[in-house]
Amino acid sequence: MAPRKSERIVNLTICLLSARRFLPKEQIREIVEGYNGLSDANFERTFERDKDELRAMGVPVETGHNEAFFDDEPGYRIRRADFEFPPVEFTPAEATALGAAARVWQQASVAEQTVNALAKLRAAGVEPDTDRLAALEPSVTAMEPAFEPIWRATLQRRRVRFTYRGKAPERLLEPWSVTWRKGRWYVIGQDLTRGEPRMFKMGRITGIPVLEGEADSYQVPDVDLAELARRLEPSGPRSTALVAVREGHAPTITRRSERVRTAVALPVGFTVWRVPYASRQDLVGEVCAAGADALVVEPAALREMVLEQLRAVVAAPGEFTQDVA
Repeated sequence: MAPRKSERIVNLTICLLSARRFLPKEQIREIVEGYNGLSDANFERTFERDKDELRAMGVPVETGHNEAFFDDEPGYRIRRADFEFPPVEFTPAEATALGAAARVWQQASVAEQTVNALAKLRAAGVEPDTDRLAALEPSVTAMEPAFEPIWRATLQRRRVRFTYRGKAPERLLEPWSVTWRKGRWYVIGQDLTRGEPRMFKMGRITGIPVLEGEADSYQVPDVDLAELARRLEPSGPRSTALVAVREGHAPTITRRSERVRTAVALPVGFTVWRVPYASRQDLVGEVCAAGADALVVEPAALREMVLEQLRAVVAAPGEFTQDVA
């Protein structure tokens, strides 16, 4: 299947930005994936449209000749000095946001696209100046297994089906945006199962989401996604639990908790923490993940949920790992 338009334009940008000389159209056609399978007429139309789109986005596609005294075929390139942004300074908050964004691309599929494009340039005899690709370089690792397929579905505008822990057995979503809030990844989109916009925490998606349908099968509505995320964000902690934690362990539990005294007899080396939580399933997962280093003191119902999960470890250890990761 031919690459999507957005991938083709990214490949064209990489090609022209890496070239030290003006590249004629035929050489571009051989290098850029998405052109080499087109007929002559179709390539001409597609290439002209892509150039116009790049220029409309502010990318300076330059036309010129490599030999000043010969009437050779005109070629194309993007000059680094014209393409790069001027030096900028960031506030600490902005620098933090950029650092988070950079982590995402470390495992994203765009990195593979960039490597493939560079390999094709070299194979065609064009030695790319990789220093020019700094502005496009992928460089936040997302630990959630659901992140990569959700990210691809969002980029490709494809529906995605997944199981959400503690909720309806299965959800079908048209993802609009991926967002990072309070140290967790979320996806926002139209929940076709319920017929309304929803926000899902990726850490609570079990198994690997499945992409469905064709690319560009829906449109993202013209809404303020940041404001929508604030409205859809789960409410703050509504309950508390007492959890005994071994000294120096389970920081994800203790760093948001208050240390308290209790008359309950504890194992040596344990202290009790009052832990705020909004989702029982999430807290159960945290306690189970801590293994022998965390014990629920109260409420009893929460302690029983942890015990049920731990019994599931004995019955199906492979499945449990996915549930509480």
